[in-house]
Amino acid sequence: MSQQHQTIVVTGGSTGIGAAICEQLLEEGHEVINLARRALELDHPRLHNIELDLSDRAATAAAAARVAADFQVTGLIHNAGLIRPNLLPDVQLDDLDYLTQVHIGAAITLSQAFLPTMKQRGFGRIILITSRAALGLQTRTSYSATKSGMMGMARTWALELGEFGITVNTVAPGPIAATEMFHNVVPEDSPKLESMAQSIPVKRLGLPADVARAVCFFNHADSGFITGQTLMVCGGASLGSLSL
Repeated sequence: MSQQHQTIVVTGGSTGIGAAICEQLLEEGHEVINLARRALELDHPRLHNIELDLSDRAATAAAAARVAADFQVTGLIHNAGLIRPNLLPDVQLDDLDYLTQVHIGAAITLSQAFLPTMKQRGFGRIILITSRAALGLQTRTSYSATKSGMMGMARTWALELGEFGITVNTVAPGPIAATEMFHNVVPEDSPKLESMAQSIPVKRLGLPADVARAVCFFNHADSGFITGQTLMVCGGASLGSLSL
């Protein structure tokens, strides 16, 4: 691990993909701050849990300021998210507002808080977890709108921040099993699991560790010549349509 790049903030790091990211970063020797509605159940001296509801704009700003004051943050991995699925006739604009704050607003607030340290050090890594659903998926109006917005936002930030040694990339998971979000839509005992796996070119569903490896690649101190990019971690599902 580079001495230049030690402390990483992860949002939604308590379960599933977020937990796998935290665990991988800890294995690599980083200090990890988990901002989530509940703690990651892992006893580790370099793990710091801060309970936070990212839909609360004021609480997010206060937590971001507190973390920026207490830690020299050089990495942000914005993983927290949720779906709020509905077909177009049933889409609620309140859901769109909620997801916009969690997926986009919180990313802006946190990045703004940590930018001074990143700029001062001439180094930073910002990674936003978007989704293969940004390419389109039934019932995902609000989700796909905000997740695709994260891609555009990352490309804009990459243009603005590159001269400071700060890279900004997105990782877009496809169907990832063993996560609460996935199994809230497709139960663990559903026969759809096998049919979904067979519809994917690699013939299996993803796992949280698959996404964590991609995130840690972008996060690495040596990955400084890659910015503004989206890496689809989807087993090839982004190459065609996906039915749930």
